[in-house]
Amino acid sequence: TTSFENAVSGADLIVHCIPAQATPDFVKKHSHLVPSGVPYVSTSKGIHVKSRKMMSEAITEAFGERAMEGVQRAEVPLAYLSGPSFASEMVKSHPMSVVVASHDAWCAMRVQQLLTSRTFRIYTTDDVIGVEIGGALKNPLAIGAGCAQGLGFGQSTVAGIVTRGCQEMKTLAMACGGREETLSGLSGVGDLMLTCYSSLSRNNRFGAALARGLSQQEACDEIGEVVEGFPTALEVVKLAKEKHLKLPLFSAVARLVSGDMKPKELMQKMLSSEPGEERFLG
Repeated sequence: TTSFENAVSGADLIVHCIPAQATPDFVKKHSHLVPSGVPYVSTSKGIHVKSRKMMSEAITEAFGERAMEGVQRAEVPLAYLSGPSFASEMVKSHPMSVVVASHDAWCAMRVQQLLTSRTFRIYTTDDVIGVEIGGALKNPLAIGAGCAQGLGFGQSTVAGIVTRGCQEMKTLAMACGGREETLSGLSGVGDLMLTCYSSLSRNNRFGAALARGLSQQEACDEIGEVVEGFPTALEVVKLAKEKHLKLPLFSAVARLVSGDMKPKELMQKMLSSEPGEERFLG
């Protein structure tokens, strides 16, 4: 059915799979049709450019009072699903593990109960911010990894991008109120590895297309799907600036997608900073 009202009527669970940039308007338009007490699970990843908000903020705001938590459970309990999972592999019943985050423990466990199967394992957490940061920020890094691969660099180069990129993700997550350990889990390093290493990733292919000399628009047209890392890369830099953070990998990718930097210059930029001592948060 193309009717939202018919689709959610009698539902035990609603899974939201709308692109991040269209999510707030979609939720606001249909919020009154969502049944009370039914978990609303978002799989959207990214930062909403117009409002400059993470999905958890944008969706909560779009639902208004229906999603507001207080002494009692929200009328519409919200959860956020993330982790290393390609839809094309999911439909083939390939075993995979993901994580669902919610401020409402009942909601997270309800999602886990309803969606977990022999091949689809769901873990729970209350770190909504950490899960969202991981799900959103892995996409720009995948563009950088795809660009490196498109330029002919190998797995060692990508491994460096993944490792140092994950550290930058942790830095931003903690500055925003998330927990470091969440970024070491499924929604962080897990999803980051999958997205950066696989050509099934739209963002990875986008980076590789830029390395071949295509323009940003030509690369998007070739892929034919939404490349969430494109707008997210620019918003991450703005967010980092607000938090007074230096994120060199994300800054380089943002310059690449905005057209301020050539693909070969991207790799030079990534290698230009002094390596120093390897330190970890905690």
